[in-house]
Amino acid sequence: MRLVTYSVSGEQRLGALVGGWVVDLEKAHLRFLEEEAPQKEQEPLPSNMLAFLHMGSKGMNQARTVLDYLRPLLDKGAVSPPLAYPEGEVTLEVPVPNPSKIIAIGRNYADHSLEQGEEPPEKPILFAIFPNSLIGPGQPVIHHKLTQRLDYEAELAFIIGRRASRVSAAEALDYVAGYTIFNDITARDLVQADLQWLRGKSLDSFSPMGPALVTPDEIGDPHNLEIKLYVNGNLKQDSNTRHLIFKIPQLIEFITQGITLEPGDIVTTGTPSGVGAFRSPPVFLAPGDEIRIEIEGLGALVNTVVKDPSAT
Repeated sequence: MRLVTYSVSGEQRLGALVGGWVVDLEKAHLRFLEEEAPQKEQEPLPSNMLAFLHMGSKGMNQARTVLDYLRPLLDKGAVSPPLAYPEGEVTLEVPVPNPSKIIAIGRNYADHSLEQGEEPPEKPILFAIFPNSLIGPGQPVIHHKLTQRLDYEAELAFIIGRRASRVSAAEALDYVAGYTIFNDITARDLVQADLQWLRGKSLDSFSPMGPALVTPDEIGDPHNLEIKLYVNGNLKQDSNTRHLIFKIPQLIEFITQGITLEPGDIVTTGTPSGVGAFRSPPVFLAPGDEIRIEIEGLGALVNTVVKDPSAT
C-alpha cells in the first residue's frame, strides 16, 4: 500500500494512493462495512495516520481488505468524493504528521564520510531532528536568513509500526510500517557554529518528506534501492541503499537498546556522497532552486527553495 496524509477543504485525512486516486480510508472502510459486512463488528479506521499506525497489523489488514474491495469500483469509475478523489484535486501532506520523534543517522554511507575527510564510523551516529521541520511534497523550503550555506541530503527513511524496545536485529524489520523519502536540509554554517547538528537541521521546513508511506510488501529489499537527487534537473547524488554502512535491522537494534520507538516515529538512514558543502567548489541552495529526490519504488519528492519571508 501507498499510504498518505492528504488535505481537502483545509482538513487533513488518512488516505491511500490507488491508480491516480486518493482513497479516504476511513470513509471507504465505513462503506465496506455497510455493503459487505453489516453484521460484523469491526473497529473503524481512524481519519489520521498516527492513530492508524497505533492500530498495528489490525489496521493494515483492514486497510488492505478495504482497498481490495474498492479497486474494481475505482476501475469502473463508480466512486466519487468524498470516498475517493482524483490525486490532482487534493494536497499530499507529510505522510506522518506530528511523530513523537525523528531520529537521524549521521555518516552512514562510507563515501559521504570520506568526502568529509572522516573515516566511516564504527557504530551508528544518532542525532535528533525536531518535528516542526517537517513539510510535505511540493511545500516550500525556507531559505532562512540565519544561513548562507543551505544544503540538501537525499535519504531513505523508515517509519515504525509497533512499539519497539530492546529489539533484536533478527526481528527488527517486523517493526517497520513502511518507507518514504526524506530530504535532510542542512544549514552547514549553523552546524559549524554550534558544533552539533540540532539547530542546523531543525529549522522550520528543513525536513521535506513523502510523498507516501510505502509498505514493505511493495518494496522488497530496502537495501537495494537506487537513490538520486537533482537540483534544477542536475544530478547531484547518485547511489544505492546497498551502500549503507549500518542496515535497518542494525539501526533498530542499536536505537532500541535504550530508546523506545513508538508507532509513527521516523528514522532517517543517512545520505550518500555528493552534498553541496563537500563539492569543489561548494554549491549551496538558493531561492528558486528545485530539489527532486527519487528513490526506487518510493516515487519522487519535489520541493522548491523560497526566500525567507521575514528577510528584508
